[in-house]
Amino acid sequence: MQQIHEKINHWYLNNQRDLPWRRPGVTGWEVMVSEFMLQQTPVVRVLPVWEEWMERWPTPEDLAAEPLSEALKAWGRLGYPRRAQRLHAAAVEITTEYNGQVPQTEAELRALPGVGDYTAAAIACFAFGEPTVVVDTNIRRVQARVFGGMALPEPNPRASEFARAREVQPADRREANLWNISVMELGALVCTARSPKCELCPVFDDCAWIAAGRPEPHYTPKGQAWHGTDRQVRGAIMAILREHEDPVPETTFLTDLSTQTHAMYVALGKLESPLEQRERALAGLLKDGLAVADPEGVRLPS
Repeated sequence: MQQIHEKINHWYLNNQRDLPWRRPGVTGWEVMVSEFMLQQTPVVRVLPVWEEWMERWPTPEDLAAEPLSEALKAWGRLGYPRRAQRLHAAAVEITTEYNGQVPQTEAELRALPGVGDYTAAAIACFAFGEPTVVVDTNIRRVQARVFGGMALPEPNPRASEFARAREVQPADRREANLWNISVMELGALVCTARSPKCELCPVFDDCAWIAAGRPEPHYTPKGQAWHGTDRQVRGAIMAILREHEDPVPETTFLTDLSTQTHAMYVALGKLESPLEQRERALAGLLKDGLAVADPEGVRLPS
């Protein structure tokens, strides 16, 4: 096991991507924003948005001082805008309850809005050097192959996977922190879900999946649908709201859009979504607090 630790950690030190939230001197807030943005979103899309956020809101207090609508606008098309909503709420709580300082322990982090087990462990590890057990999709996949001999981890995380992650983690605090990011990076760049680059893997000779003859996955992964879904319609409505300072009449979203010329309305119209889907999508945004309605129309929350 120690040899596996050394091989993967050494590989990381020589092959890691230069990402700004990993550089020396990074703040807890910078790491926290990156972790929120990277949920279900690739690095290439996150990087420019993260840089804009850090320039505009370098501390939690800076974001907390702005209305939620500004966070939703700046989130742009990263998707899942509730992440921006929860990050803004977390910034407010950090400002009011923690004197503007991102808490350092998993327990305190987990109590913040939008921070689950993985995010709390990742922030504590990558920002504050805590020897937490970090388990994301990439780590689950690497460990399923190297130690479990499986092509893919189970569709949903299991307690046994977290137990294995704790068991294989180095005992040394500093080595444990390096191990977390090293395994994650290996999964992102080499041990990928599709077409893994096994010939480049530092633990090729130690991999149980390779030893087993690279068996096929025991299930067929299902990609997350986008086209034609309520999520797509919600995204198109949010794009319109981000473009308007004034409320947009609710009927605008629910009537024939073929006569509209604004690019955002045209984009919503091209979806050819039925009326009941647009009604459902708009109602969902209002229920989630991502939009508010008043007598003048629908707008982003203040």
